[in-house]
Amino acid sequence: MYDAYLFDLDGTLIDTAPDLHFALNKTLAKWQHPTATLQLARRWVGHGAKAMITNALLNESQKTPDEQVVEAMYLDFLEYYKADIANVGQPYPSVRLVIQYLFRRKTRLGVVTNKRFDLTTILFQKLNLSNFFEVIVGGDTLTEQKPSPKPIEYACMKLHSNPSNTLYIGDSRTDVLSARAAGCPVVLVPYGYNDDLPVTTLGADKVIHSFLELIE
Repeated sequence: MYDAYLFDLDGTLIDTAPDLHFALNKTLAKWQHPTATLQLARRWVGHGAKAMITNALLNESQKTPDEQVVEAMYLDFLEYYKADIANVGQPYPSVRLVIQYLFRRKTRLGVVTNKRFDLTTILFQKLNLSNFFEVIVGGDTLTEQKPSPKPIEYACMKLHSNPSNTLYIGDSRTDVLSARAAGCPVVLVPYGYNDDLPVTTLGADKVIHSFLELIE
């Protein structure tokens, strides 16, 4: 067991893609653009909502969209997403069980995500996960996001945990790069959002196929 555990959110703790996809398509439809499939949306999750919108527009026209248009569409996206932030998406199997187990053992837990802090807290409140985490570092908490080590270093500082004994659990190359640079061991789950790259090639210490492996 480690002294502390830090988790990515989208694609690691929670399958957020269905609700992000719904908000994206409502935004695209409002702006009279073709909607995207859930399969495509899953590939675009993990780099922020503006990147999702940009990728959807690129997929349509093969041309880089105007930044002001993306910004305006992003505001609509936020409105739609906040309204249905946990309509379909739920924690992955065994996630809640393992989080509760670690919490009862008084293990220090935190979340480091590139998702906006306000959206993260709203999502956790909707899914009754707020009380388990001592620290939440969102994509706008600091001036740098993952793959910078700064968010993980900040979380370790808040938890008073040594990075070398703090396990980071994620789903992407971004998570590996951030954890490695911060000095944390890192494991990946294979079911998340990782640009369709094989997780076994991303340089993690281990790939786990169930959250239960964290407490075995």
